[in-house]
Amino acid sequence: MKFVVGLTGGIGSGKSAAADEFAALGASVVDTDAIARELTDKGGAALAHIERLFGAAFLDASGAMNRKKMRDHVFADPAAKQALENLLHPLIREESARRIAEASGPYVVHVVPLLLESPGYRSRVDRVLVVDASEQAQLARVRARSGLSADEVRAIMRTQVSRAERLASADDVIDNSGSLEALRKQVGALHQKYLQFARA
Repeated sequence: MKFVVGLTGGIGSGKSAAADEFAALGASVVDTDAIARELTDKGGAALAHIERLFGAAFLDASGAMNRKKMRDHVFADPAAKQALENLLHPLIREESARRIAEASGPYVVHVVPLLLESPGYRSRVDRVLVVDASEQAQLARVRARSGLSADEVRAIMRTQVSRAERLASADDVIDNSGSLEALRKQVGALHQKYLQFARA
């Protein structure tokens, strides 16, 4: 049985940066966001279903899902959001399970942004690792990388569990309010701990 760490955190907390550091130390990383992107990129397994459910207008010129258009649509329409989740989540879960089973690292870091919101994922992981950052840091990071307005970022944050709830559910916490070097140090310490758990 593989030892699986569920890595989660709010939008802009630095989940990808932490996952990259674990990967650099040899852990296998299985990222549900990356899988979702593959499913909805050009040639992805979910595209025919998306076109059937939402229409060709939700695909861009390359044939991939038009992410901005879909995001605006599902934020405005809870039924559409539910339909998209009902389509994508089983495909993502199935592909993650396959990648975890095939992982060759000493342990698996399973990156699931909505780990605590999705009971199916919580039961698949041995420990919950929360990457934490202040709301101000989250806002600044997301705005810098996505061009979304502060209100749009806050709207996304409201759909996620609160920071307090996330921290209360954590077995381990990375404080990612500082430098990359500080993040690296915390990941290094957790890596040693997870290697011991995996051996046990």
